[in-house]
Amino acid sequence: MASYCEFVRDLPEGYVHRQYHDHHYGFPLTDDNELFGTLILEINQAGLSWELILKKADNFRAAYANFDINTVAGFTDEDRERLLQDAGIIRNKLKVNAAIHNAQQIQQLQAEFGSFKAWLDHHYPKPKADWVKLFKKTFKFTGGEITGEFLMSTGYLPGAHDMDCPVGQALVRP
Repeated sequence: MASYCEFVRDLPEGYVHRQYHDHHYGFPLTDDNELFGTLILEINQAGLSWELILKKADNFRAAYANFDINTVAGFTDEDRERLLQDAGIIRNKLKVNAAIHNAQQIQQLQAEFGSFKAWLDHHYPKPKADWVKLFKKTFKFTGGEITGEFLMSTGYLPGAHDMDCPVGQALVRP
């Protein structure tokens, strides 16, 4: 009999972790801005609880221009200061600067590969260690945990769901 992943098995359906598990975690994304948004959330989770980030996800979306890569890449010093004063998000200078830098990096990847997704697809499949090296070379604030979670949450690395989880079984990547 299939059962949900251990970390959500006993949670009510409306709970933020359960909603994320059932509708987002491990689901492949095709939109570059949504991939970028996931990267922003994963970076901001570092050192904090995922529940906190999920509860602030709408605030992040608003603060970072609906995760529009081109808009964030053009953020000015005034935008940085606005983000650092926004109590609705994580006010960490390194994380704010990483989001802007990473948007600029993604623009370069888009110019070379056509899209951020195409760049990811170009490197798929890779073992986690190789992904981590690639991300550290390409982006800021992307260590092993952040890179691994970003790739699991977007379907590029296995492990988002337990083997017998019905959500995970429906998401098996060819």
